[in-house]
Amino acid sequence: MTSGTAVAVFDLGKTNSKLFVFGADGTILAQSRTKPGWSERDGIRVLDDEALFEWMTNALLRAVDDHAVGHVMFSGHGCTFALVHDDHLTHPILDYEQEPPEMLTQRIDMLAPAFSETYSPKLPLGFNYGRHILWLEAAKPESLGRAEAILAYPQYWSWKFSSSKVSEVSYIGCHSHLWAPLNEDFSSLVDRQGWREKMPAFVRAGAAIGNWRSPLQGDNRAEVQVHNGVHDSNSALYYYRSVGFDDFTLVSTGTWVVIFNAACPLDALDEHRDMLANVTVDGKAAPTIRFMGGREYELASGGWNKPVSVDALSQVIAKGVFGLPSFAPGGPMQGFNGRFVGPLVEGEERAAAALLYVTLMTDLCLDLIRSENSIVIDGGLVKTGLFAELLAELRPSQDIYSSATAEGSAFGAAALVFETVGQSPFRNETTRAEPMPLFGLEAYRKAWRSLIEIEEAEVVRPRKEFHA
Repeated sequence: MTSGTAVAVFDLGKTNSKLFVFGADGTILAQSRTKPGWSERDGIRVLDDEALFEWMTNALLRAVDDHAVGHVMFSGHGCTFALVHDDHLTHPILDYEQEPPEMLTQRIDMLAPAFSETYSPKLPLGFNYGRHILWLEAAKPESLGRAEAILAYPQYWSWKFSSSKVSEVSYIGCHSHLWAPLNEDFSSLVDRQGWREKMPAFVRAGAAIGNWRSPLQGDNRAEVQVHNGVHDSNSALYYYRSVGFDDFTLVSTGTWVVIFNAACPLDALDEHRDMLANVTVDGKAAPTIRFMGGREYELASGGWNKPVSVDALSQVIAKGVFGLPSFAPGGPMQGFNGRFVGPLVEGEERAAAALLYVTLMTDLCLDLIRSENSIVIDGGLVKTGLFAELLAELRPSQDIYSSATAEGSAFGAAALVFETVGQSPFRNETTRAEPMPLFGLEAYRKAWRSLIEIEEAEVVRPRKEFHA
């Protein structure tokens, strides 16, 4: 990479899509964002991909003009795919947060491979995106039939800018039903349905796959090298490994809280608790547990978007207000309706109750994934102000580090590009979270776990037990 050439990273979330421009020294030079548009078409919610592409194109043009961007990379949320032929979609991109029609679900779910093959639990909606491919195959077979390629979401955007159709393992291996981690190959579902021929060749995340040329002022044209995209949480995992973390648990927070712990044995994964094996950018199984923590915090807090004070947390604990799972689908407590018990709280106290709920859910997930090593926390929940400090108080035997960037997926995507061109500008800038003494917190945790154990006891499920 020549001096002064910058990297543009599109970090494409379900709720917010962002562009970050990284200088050759790893600093962020500029950023912008938009909200993807989702609309209903023929009774199915789909992405307004044309509007998003227009925003991306204009944002990249500005970045090239302002910062001499020479590389573009994509980090994308999970569970999403595109069916393409030549230069167009054969069906709009589905919103993963919708259940296939009831008349099809039993047939679809019977085709799912065994957990022991894919380490991909059976999940609702389109959280296994193989499930949504099966939906389109059954409901609109011509759309899948005409498609020459099934592209994962980041690879769809890599293709839009480079015209190169490729696959990438960290995304396809993310609870999709499409990948068998121990075999390092597609699952039996892919071959049974005849989809292998529609899966392009694999290219490592960050590898250069083509160029994007676009007009600038006058007769000048910019040529930007396009790099193969990556799954967002796996990108964050790569970033922290790239700056020196080895034996650690990553708590990557956004719409989802995704927790990776490579030290957890695969046989400890419980498919009924949204535990799975993700796949790293280098194709290695990464034991994982997750829940929709960012979405749950937003819903449970009533949309609170400011830091939460210690006083508000203390008031909630003193009043005995508890958030009980789950305020959104997925996670280790599926099938329960999220609600508060105890006195009614509003405003900041409601946000404090939501923060305590998300913290205790994270703490539970860390026990389930057998986390005993150092913990790195990244992403949106860092902005609540006390999330890392509360976890540090609850888990005194583990060192807990908080990322100053809160944008690990974008930094990981940039690091993959820098690695491809032989540079490594990033350094470990995490800070150790100090435990926050909060009177009554340990008793509050015990009471919360007792409440959810009572809820569990009311539903007979073949689950492994958890322990306080």
